[in-house]
Amino acid sequence: MKIFIFCKKEIILISFIFIIFTLLFFTFCQANSSNNSINFMNKICSHYNDDEKVAFLTFDDGPSPDVTPKILDILKDEDIKATFFVIGKYVDLHPDIIRREYDEGHYIANHSYNHSNSILYKSPKNFKDEIIKTDLSIGNAIGAQNYCSHLFRFPNGFMSDNYKYKKKEDVTLLSKLDYFYLDWNCVNNDSIKKCSTSQLLSTLKRTCKNKNIIVVLMHDTKDVNDSSLVLKDSISYLKSQGYIFGNLKDIM
Repeated sequence: MKIFIFCKKEIILISFIFIIFTLLFFTFCQANSSNNSINFMNKICSHYNDDEKVAFLTFDDGPSPDVTPKILDILKDEDIKATFFVIGKYVDLHPDIIRREYDEGHYIANHSYNHSNSILYKSPKNFKDEIIKTDLSIGNAIGAQNYCSHLFRFPNGFMSDNYKYKKKEDVTLLSKLDYFYLDWNCVNNDSIKKCSTSQLLSTLKRTCKNKNIIVVLMHDTKDVNDSSLVLKDSISYLKSQGYIFGNLKDIM
């Protein structure tokens, strides 16, 4: 039997190499485990040529009986399909609105059951339960057993600093649930502060500038602003800039 004796410098070097390889391995595993979830925007962009201009309208935090039907009326008149990131507890309160969204060809995606960070990020089990419970509510509303939208939007977005560490952990859970997540790259700031409709439109114009593929964040509530009041003008402007309107359902 051979006995290897290492000096102190060799032990330090071996330990250092081990730590480096461990860190690299951990980073690799993290990147691959979340590969199905990170940057759904890349998946969207891969469907279009570089010179195509496509806008995806998305609405968060509904359904709301005061605003969502007005938005649906406008979308129907314009023949545009949108994505609604819905909150499960409101789905339970207004299943008829969800049914209408579904029947009119819009995509119903998951925005958690309570939209409460303290509940959502309390534990991995809570995070998973919030998603599954919301899917169940959507399925009940549209008459589809085992419904899964496969698309999640973090409350406040993945990009925000709120609960950043927890979000990174939960990306792995999303992947295991066969979920992607999606943020946005164009806003009208309807949930930030009270604005006039002209201010909302001005913000949308500014944030879509020089972008071919845009995911527009709006809200179908009137907690701060009512985006239904500026939706027609927003659509008209995007059309004037050469955008066509995509449906995330087609990509999913």
